[in-house]
Amino acid sequence: MDLQHTFAPATLRSLMEGLLVTLEVAASAIVLSFVFGIILGILRYTKLPVLSQLAVLYIEVMRNLPLLLIIFFGYFGLRDMGVELPVTMAAIAGLTVFTSALIAEIVRSGLNSVEKGQIEAARAQGFTYVQTLWYIILPQALKRMIPPLVSQFITLVKDTSLAVVISLEEIMHNAQIVYNKYVNATIPLLLLVAFIYFTINYSLSRVSRYLEKRLAG
Repeated sequence: MDLQHTFAPATLRSLMEGLLVTLEVAASAIVLSFVFGIILGILRYTKLPVLSQLAVLYIEVMRNLPLLLIIFFGYFGLRDMGVELPVTMAAIAGLTVFTSALIAEIVRSGLNSVEKGQIEAARAQGFTYVQTLWYIILPQALKRMIPPLVSQFITLVKDTSLAVVISLEEIMHNAQIVYNKYVNATIPLLLLVAFIYFTINYSLSRVSRYLEKRLAG
């Protein structure tokens, strides 16, 4: 194993630059998919005519498509249609479009988990449907959503590596360049990248446990 080139300053610098891109894409997609996922989940939960059906259609289509296909379409497909997105934007868009549908289902399940009696009590107290949803249902549902949401965000961080197919210069892309040049460095490089991914995702899981305990208290 070629440890010399694995831990060479140039290699580590390249991996850190790729890590920054990975974190930028992941953070952007997490924020955007969380916002759109909540909107889609609420629309599906409320069963509003037309809007609810459109939300269901979007969620079901996206959930049953491969993420890789969505990323390909966002970069190569749109380019053929005359819309050329930068690689970073295409990766963020693909991850957001896909993950929003998954988060929407988490949100819907969380909303459905709130007891109907609380909803009826709020309406009896004069709350409107929107006020009941905002002040009574959503706060309780969000607490219950934390574990599955964090799990989905962890998956999203790992899924950023799929953007290597459109040459996004994230951590896997940069690692690939190095081990293509130094074949004997492949295993240690992959182990180093795996350790970096593990550190990030384990940290997220620890934050999730802390929030659960804090909110439960």
